[in-house]
Amino acid sequence: MNVFNVIIATIAALAMIKLGLTMLRGLAHPIPEPPPAGELRKVKISYRCSICGSEVRMTIAPDEDPQAPRHCLEDMDLITPVE
Repeated sequence: MNVFNVIIATIAALAMIKLGLTMLRGLAHPIPEPPPAGELRKVKISYRCSICGSEVRMTIAPDEDPQAPRHCLEDMDLITPVE
């Protein structure tokens, strides 16, 4: 019974070490370069029309700081900050 516990503990320790090293390697990768101009980028920006109250969530845009969409012939107000 004692040898069995040592084997299980050794396997568990090796699994935790492997998981920890994998996580550290994932953090060591640099941030990828932004896509070239003209390609769409993922964004998460919400806008609200100040006249009628309609809301729009923009999820893809050609650049990271897109122009506000127009509604009721006016530019919509930014609700969420650009990250």
